Amino acid sequence: MRKIIHIDMDAFYASVELRERPELKHVPVVIASHHPRAVVAAASYPAREFGVHSAMPMSQARKRCPQLIVIEPNFQKYREVSAQVQQIFRQYTAIIEPLSLDEAYLDVTENLQQIPSATEVAMRIRAQIFQSTGLTASAGVAPNKFLAKIASDWHKPNGICVIKPSQVQGFIQDLPLKKIPGVGKVTQEKLTSLNLETLGDLQQIDEALLIQHFGKYGKRLFLYAQGIDERPVEAERERQQISKETTFGEDLYLAQCQPFWEPLIQQVWNNLEKKQLSARGISIKLRLKNFQILQHSRSYRSSFQNPQQIHQALQRLLQDLHLDPQLQFRLVGVGVYQLAPQQQQAQLSLL
Repeated sequence: MRKIIHIDMDAFYASVELRERPELKHVPVVIASHHPRAVVAAASYPAREFGVHSAMPMSQARKRCPQLIVIEPNFQKYREVSAQVQQIFRQYTAIIEPLSLDEAYLDVTENLQQIPSATEVAMRIRAQIFQSTGLTASAGVAPNKFLAKIASDWHKPNGICVIKPSQVQGFIQDLPLKKIPGVGKVTQEKLTSLNLETLGDLQQIDEALLIQHFGKYGKRLFLYAQGIDERPVEAERERQQISKETTFGEDLYLAQCQPFWEPLIQQVWNNLEKKQLSARGISIKLRLKNFQILQHSRSYRSSFQNPQQIHQALQRLLQDLHLDPQLQFRLVGVGVYQLAPQQQQAQLSLL
């Protein structure tokens, strides 16, 4: 039986900024650029009371809360604080799977401090984070990753929720399906159309039927309904993708987007070089004026040797999409994936 902790920093970017501006602690604050098409990177808890949340367009956020105070993001500062938090994690376990700058899974089944209680480990970590950074973190403690992640959100902010093995069935019985990581709006609507509202409802559904409706994710849902998640905490979790995107000041046709691809590709390439990584997969992202997102990707047998090869691959992806030239876009982005340490490889041919 594993002992898993999910640590989630509370309103991380906003909380880091508010350390230096405590006079703003009780007013609605968001972290966002002043770009006309900016989206919210983080919202303080007073801002959330107005329905403002991360990834919301700033235009919408201002409508919900006209008195919003906007602070420009400083990601270098956030990375430095995140490194402090990661150092605290490493005092307790080497099995750490970071999900982002502000959250991570920890496997403390056999922890470095020889503390028998995972709850005690989580409490000590939260106390050390506050002592070292002045920031609060919420924690979920459970026998698996699925439940630990849900639990960390249960008593936010600055809370801890523990689900013991004997409590799993009671906890999940009435758990709303929207609480499951990975259940987005479309999946939620499909589940609702099947009269499925809770994990308890899912327990009554045959696995084959769930797979029929949801493909591979149907099997995952079936296991979640039993409180089962066998995924290990991946200590050597590879970075998934390096990407860059830009939001336009006004909606652009596809032809007008062309000049923006090259600088994005160069930024991605510079990031690869800086981190001494190679990549052999490419993805593109285009957000339409109605906020619909189009994505396409492709991987190759060999890694990209220069930015020009990435550009060629990107143009091929655009051709694959057969986009209507009359479509207008508000954002474009490019990413590379299947990353590995740089090494000499045969040159990739995209012809």
